[in-house]
Amino acid sequence: MDLCGEKRIPKDKEFEDDGTWIWVSMATECRLVLSHSIGERNRMMAREIVAKTAKKLASIPLFVTDGLRFYTRALLEQYGQWIKYPQTGKRGRPRKDRLVPDEKLRYAQVIKIRQEGRLKEVTRKAIFGKDIEKKLISTSLIERLNLSLRQENNRISRKTIGFSKKIEGLRKQMNLYFANYNFCRRHGSLKQSNSSGRMETCTPAKYLGLIDRNLTMNEMLAIPCYKRSTY
Repeated sequence: MDLCGEKRIPKDKEFEDDGTWIWVSMATECRLVLSHSIGERNRMMAREIVAKTAKKLASIPLFVTDGLRFYTRALLEQYGQWIKYPQTGKRGRPRKDRLVPDEKLRYAQVIKIRQEGRLKEVTRKAIFGKDIEKKLISTSLIERLNLSLRQENNRISRKTIGFSKKIEGLRKQMNLYFANYNFCRRHGSLKQSNSSGRMETCTPAKYLGLIDRNLTMNEMLAIPCYKRSTY
């Protein structure tokens, strides 16, 4: 998930700001970027990134995000169940239906409090699920990915004249960047033995077994792409 620090806003607002954000979800154990979306920092985009990520997963993992409140509702809508209470026939208002999380859903937040531009306090908070180890509640890996995004893409660097003038150009750039990140770029923390038995670094896709070798950029761009129904 995108892991930028949250801002405090009134509860009745459906958005945090009107800027353009890159929302990212990543499987941290293999560094694979599962999905990304580009749009405003609002409730609708939180729903979109959670839904797109859920389609890539075979089970419900541990979700860890920053303190942005939109994630909680988005995960509830994706993995929650409605409980309907029967009418009792008694006087008074009937009990309202309630959305409860799936028993397998585990979700935690890393909340960072800043004061005068400096980090003052970090709180790790379990939202859904039980027995979540504190050491697992971390956003350091995807924060490092966010730093790589800014350093390696002039389109989203701060205080630059190379920013994307149109959002469509930014989408194409991010599609190419994450494809290269998953299939071509080797990561020093991901190692597997090669045919000769020696350990070598590999890409997230190879580490996960999605491909049998690390691809070059030319090989990746030469692979034909077909759109097909998932039903």
